[in-house]
Amino acid sequence: MGLTKQYLRYVASAVFGLIGSQKGNIVFVTLRGEKGRYVAVPACEHVFIWDLRKGEKILILQGLKQEVTCLCPSPDGLHLAVGYEDGSIRIFSLLSGEGNVTFNGHKAAITSLKYDQLGGRLASGSKDTDIIVWDVINESGLYRLKGHKDAITQALFLREKNLLVSSGKDTVVKWWDLDTQHCFKTMVGHRTEVWGLVLVSEEKRLVTGASDSELRAWDIAYLQEIKDLEEPEPKKIRGSSPGIQDTCEAEDGALEVDEAPEDRILTCRKAGSILREGRDRVVNLSTDRTGRMLACHGTDSVLEVFCILSREEIQKKMDKKMKKARKRARLNSGKGEEEDLEVSVEMTLQDEIQRVANIKTSAKIKSFDLILSPQGELKAVFLLQNNLVELYSLNPSAPAPQPVRTSRVTLGGHRSDVRTVSFSSDNIAVLSAAADSIKIWNRSTLQCIRTVTCEYALCSFFVPGDRQVVIGTKTGRLQLYDLASGTLLETVDAHDGALWSMSLSPDQRGFVTGGADKAVKFWDFELVKDENSTQKRLSVKQTRTLQLDEEVLSVRYSPHQNLLAVSLLDCTVKIFYVDTLKFFLSLYGHKLPVICMDISYDGALIATGSADRNVKIWGLDFGDCHKSLFAHDDSVMYLQFVPKSHLFFTAGKDRKIKQWDADNFEHIQTLEGHHQEIWCLAVSPNGDYVVSSSHDKSLRLWERTREPLILEEEREMQREAEYEESVAKEDQPAVPGETQGENYFTGKKTIETVKAAERIMEAVELYREETAKMKEHKAICKAAGKEVPLPTNPILMAHGNISPSAYVLEIFKGIKSSELEESLLVLPFSYVPDILRLFNEFIQRGSDVELLCRCLFFLLRIHFGQITSNQMLVPVIEKLKETTISKVSQVRDVIGFNLAGLNYLKRECEAKSEVMFFADATSHLEEKKRKRKKREKLILTLT
Repeated sequence: MGLTKQYLRYVASAVFGLIGSQKGNIVFVTLRGEKGRYVAVPACEHVFIWDLRKGEKILILQGLKQEVTCLCPSPDGLHLAVGYEDGSIRIFSLLSGEGNVTFNGHKAAITSLKYDQLGGRLASGSKDTDIIVWDVINESGLYRLKGHKDAITQALFLREKNLLVSSGKDTVVKWWDLDTQHCFKTMVGHRTEVWGLVLVSEEKRLVTGASDSELRAWDIAYLQEIKDLEEPEPKKIRGSSPGIQDTCEAEDGALEVDEAPEDRILTCRKAGSILREGRDRVVNLSTDRTGRMLACHGTDSVLEVFCILSREEIQKKMDKKMKKARKRARLNSGKGEEEDLEVSVEMTLQDEIQRVANIKTSAKIKSFDLILSPQGELKAVFLLQNNLVELYSLNPSAPAPQPVRTSRVTLGGHRSDVRTVSFSSDNIAVLSAAADSIKIWNRSTLQCIRTVTCEYALCSFFVPGDRQVVIGTKTGRLQLYDLASGTLLETVDAHDGALWSMSLSPDQRGFVTGGADKAVKFWDFELVKDENSTQKRLSVKQTRTLQLDEEVLSVRYSPHQNLLAVSLLDCTVKIFYVDTLKFFLSLYGHKLPVICMDISYDGALIATGSADRNVKIWGLDFGDCHKSLFAHDDSVMYLQFVPKSHLFFTAGKDRKIKQWDADNFEHIQTLEGHHQEIWCLAVSPNGDYVVSSSHDKSLRLWERTREPLILEEEREMQREAEYEESVAKEDQPAVPGETQGENYFTGKKTIETVKAAERIMEAVELYREETAKMKEHKAICKAAGKEVPLPTNPILMAHGNISPSAYVLEIFKGIKSSELEESLLVLPFSYVPDILRLFNEFIQRGSDVELLCRCLFFLLRIHFGQITSNQMLVPVIEKLKETTISKVSQVRDVIGFNLAGLNYLKRECEAKSEVMFFADATSHLEEKKRKRKKREKLILTLT
């Protein structure tokens, strides 16, 4: 066997230059006991936690591959639920930064996440139109709610009742009874997509935002409470009694449809509308956690803030209105103040929901979050479109509240896409330049050490010595900056159009530029005396010009500085002699213009990348094309050789970076990580690092490891990954006897669930083999009349020399709770009889009763027909029935006994300290007051 060529693997090292990505939402998180200081922001596949006071990144919640689309902090402030583009949900601990719980159930991106009041359940909505309610504590799905016809935009739990309300892009709002998992009311009062909804006024009012300038308010009344109040004196309320009408007309002529008239739970009547100042659609509609402040924004940079007034405030306002109305009536009638006039004042929606102020941000708002401090100060944090986070504070109780910007996070990234990156000669500094600024980054710490404003940059390089940088701009100018002082040394009008490319000469005394004015210009560095100082400073002067017939897209010097390669808009690459500027070669073969190219360190090869998605490798001796490679699925944007080798990297609009071998024409590896088009990359002078920039506003650092990469193994790994992906995309297995199994099962088939099912099958096979061996061993011992030692299975020995049945139990315990049901679903029925017998044995011993009962009931549900028709399993099921009932009763008794003991200890502690530890006395008092006010309000509305 011949020797195979080994390469060294490049791996993802870090993501930097990104403050927050656009697809997800920003949220306040509680960290180190502080509220309103830390925010969680989506950053491609990761989540960054920023300290707003210091402007520093203090924690990174590491994701896998998919982009983050939704964030939701838990009510206790200890966890953060993160939804991803592929429909998966991970719950991270904010204390450790680890995501131990993963839910897989949706087929498309997560669009909504919301915890219930206690944080025990999580409702997730997705673009696949489904809502799934997850049990966070048990780490499993409870049920899937189907009914919407388009993407879910919001889903909220109600605190008082076991209900869920959801909105979607299908223009409807649906009410779900979670006890029966069905939709009992559909509100069709919107003519456009419903983009957001919130519950306010102690969940007696629903506010919705759609694609127009109205915020619609709906009054919620629970029918059971109305019936209880109606019993002494029966009154008919329109649409409230079951069976009166299936469809009731709202005030604006819209319709409400009850799914089952006999199962009505509440009525939802339109109370009115609040007109927004914005004329575009509502992008986000949200309240703070107390429900006191309401805010919304459209596609512009203005956040409209409203205040939900309390009953006392509304009463004061109505008293003032009444006083003014009486005064006006007296003036109109000419009667004295002694006489009492009958005056009626109507309470409008504007009296209950009062406009506070508008907050104008520095750029378009992508998402926001609110927090109201106990002192009454409102903090609003914004994630903006230009990769920026801003924090504003507002005092809603002030006579004329004025928002004040208190902090912003800007240093960590550019405001627009980075179009050029380059390394310093010592591999330590990285330059990135965008439409408005240049940033210098420390490669090891990834900290921004210098920010300088500039024009729209297209190309750049470090001047030899790494003390200055040269930028080529879209207006055709050369800008020379000094890094130590961060000042602009000189601006030179180099080209009449965009300056597309620059190349430093190998002797480091000058460089060459190519632009849209069809010219290639040669420049030399020189030292000139500065007018303001006695010291000399660096400058550039033009020495020669090469005029061409087409626009120049890219220029490159050969390493020996004898040739110059120029890429033109006519899809050709022309090679000229540097000394005489005479034409040497023309490389033609690309169907679209060559955007990027590079020449190898020895001057033997030139590689060109084009908008036709191909990379061609040419010999510089005769201009012959050695190989044409189909490199990317979209335009090849950048190409660069690794120093001292014939390996090169290409970056494409298909979001991938690929490494190639120009000698063997082999594709070595693909670096995936960016979520949008890649604009440029740079390879460090020692070849150990690659930095790339993308339209997702992130900069990524890739590092060369010492791990060898063998092409055959790489291809095998790629095939395995493709197979795993195809397995996960296969249809769900059919469930015998289940006509609507899809509605019941919350999980989806993934490669993890398939592997878990395989582990169960292997464990059962091992149990069968070991059981058969034991029987044979007993027969041999009986025939021999003496004990013969039985060799132990190495797998059982590795697990502590346990029995085969105990090994099966260990496998079941090792499966993640969120993947358990899907793993059992793909299990063939031939393994079920052995599993049921083992379950009977385990439950009799009283080990892991809760887990085993969950598995048992699920297997009985999906294989009910086959189990009941199998006569061999009848005695097993009978035994299981007896043992399960007795053991579950025992477990329940133990839990009840422990609960009673804890209640006793609680009472003892309260009696000793005369303070309620587990519930605040004032909250009980407030609860009683709230219930009394609720009852009074219902009586008032009826009378």
